[in-house]
Formats: sequence, structure tokens, C-alpha cells
Amino acid sequence: MSPERNTKSGFTAEERAAMRQRAAELKAEQRKGKSPEERAAVDRQDLLDAIAAMGDSDRAIAEKIDEIVTSVAPQLASKTWYGFPAYTRGGKVVLFFKPAAKFKDRYATLGFETNALLDDGQMWPTSYAILSLAKADEKRIAELVARAAG
Repeated sequence: MSPERNTKSGFTAEERAAMRQRAAELKAEQRKGKSPEERAAVDRQDLLDAIAAMGDSDRAIAEKIDEIVTSVAPQLASKTWYGFPAYTRGGKVVLFFKPAAKFKDRYATLGFETNALLDDGQMWPTSYAILSLAKADEKRIAELVARAAG
């Protein structure tokens, strides 16, 4: 069952909420008077708060992905992006985690943006559906994150 779309805007209530979250994130990025270290700490806390607010299965996956990213690619900065946990390089999103509950989807998604260094020939995957994580999945994610981060 897909979410009900508003006939005037063409967006679901969840999509409109995500757009409002992104607008709030953009406003927060314009914080004045904070050092880069203070902004990074606030962004990190925003990411941790977003993970903490998730339902049990999404939270377990997001926590494991966060653990992998922070250990394999500590050079990536944490933030939220449309309310999703995301990791950036030079202010540009490299990868993100979209919880299944966000848009009432069947599975969570680990996505890679164009700044991820995953190019492999003329075609390669940029997102992965995740229902749960086994050790082999965690290893594959660690390899992808390491490549994506450069």
C-alpha cells in the first residue's frame, strides 16, 4: 500500500515533512557565531538524535551503519539530510541512511550520492535495500563506505 498523495501538491504527508526538515536543516547550517568544531558537534548530535528517534529495527540498522562509517571513514562528517542520518565530505553528502518507517517503505535504504567514489564502469548501484544486517552485510557496507569516502 503506497502513501496517499495530496492531489494539490503531488506530495505525500511524509514527503512534505521531509522537505520541512530539510528547510530547517538549511536554516540551522546558517548558524552564525559558531566555530566549525561547534557546528560539527551540533551536526553530530542531530544525527544521533535522528537515530535515537527511529523505531527499533531502523534504529538497530542505523546504529550499525553509524558505527561502520565512523570507524572506516572517520574523515566523513555527520549531519542530517532531509531528516536522514548522512555523512559528508567537504559539505557534500556522500552517503545516507533512509529508515523504512520514514516513508512507510518495506525496507530501509543505504544510499550513495554523486560525491561517493563508487564509479565502476558505465553502471553501478547507488542504493541498497536493507531489511536487517548480517556480518557479511556489515563487511560489504564497510567496503562500500571505504570506497565512497575515498
